[in-house]
Amino acid sequence: MGAGPRYGGDGEVEALLRAKLRAADEEIETPGGLWERVKEPAEIGSSAATSESRGRLVVAWLPQWHPYAVVVAVAAAVAAVVLGVWWVLLRPGAADVRPAGPPLTVPLTVYNSEAACRTPHTMECALRLAKDPHRAYAARGNTAGRVWHGEVLAARCVVTDGQLVRDEEGVTSSRWYRVRTGEGAEGWLPGVRTRNTREVPECPADGG
Repeated sequence: MGAGPRYGGDGEVEALLRAKLRAADEEIETPGGLWERVKEPAEIGSSAATSESRGRLVVAWLPQWHPYAVVVAVAAAVAAVVLGVWWVLLRPGAADVRPAGPPLTVPLTVYNSEAACRTPHTMECALRLAKDPHRAYAARGNTAGRVWHGEVLAARCVVTDGQLVRDEEGVTSSRWYRVRTGEGAEGWLPGVRTRNTREVPECPADGG
């Protein structure tokens, strides 16, 4: 009966196996760029780990807000804004800011019921402006100036409860206009001394 080659003891077999393994290992070639590919993920992983670590530090530093606390904070901010707007627009006693300047006036033409005095510019044809519309028109000292027929005055306001005055034609009126002449004199003109057809605002309680 034939038999294959015989080997000595276990030592010889072990030596033979080592020799074959060493030969096989020498025949294996390392693929090009292997170590670079292995090293790159390690570096990326290191960077990612560093970024993640920094993120954890930032998150740990920031205060942790409860959702209910956030809602309350937002509602408080909105309420503060609304309250501020209301206070500016509707607060009691808010000042009425208007451009500075003289008060608005209405042109008012003087009318003399005496036809003979409509042309002459004389003292006899002058009409009186009063200082106080609630005193008698002809009272001593109740003179603020003189005007003539056709003169245009600047009327600021009117009172309706002044002294009742009757002109030469029998027309009566208790209306008095607060006026200013072209020369700057100010006083009260009786309603019977004009034929005004324009709206004039009423004077305030202090007389304008």
